[in-house]
Amino acid sequence: MFFVSEFLTASNTPVSYFPILLQVVAALGFVGITMIATHFLGPKRKTSDKLENFESGIEQMGNARQPVAIKYFLTAILFVLFDVEVIFFYPYAVNFKALGWSGFMAMLAFVCFFMGGFYYIIKKGALKWED
Repeated sequence: MFFVSEFLTASNTPVSYFPILLQVVAALGFVGITMIATHFLGPKRKTSDKLENFESGIEQMGNARQPVAIKYFLTAILFVLFDVEVIFFYPYAVNFKALGWSGFMAMLAFVCFFMGGFYYIIKKGALKWED
């Protein structure tokens, strides 16, 4: 009897993961049932207006497969790059007292590399929209 209660209260047994498994099954079941129910119970009126492409209240014009300026993609990539770099500041901010001067010097080197990259993209004209 003692072994069974100790087994159920241990934190690294497969039984302790049962609530997580139950939650995942419930979530997937809800999504599946909802999708199936809306498919069968929803209205099926296909008109020419409903089958037409529509986005943000703007009428479509021209071909969607025309070339787009690379500056849009470059700006998106730079945003993600600098956004991810800002995330690296969080562990330092949480543990800055424990890291001491060695942590400060590492963060200073990180900021120097970060600013060097920012200076490089400005000099290359990556943020200039005019041609």
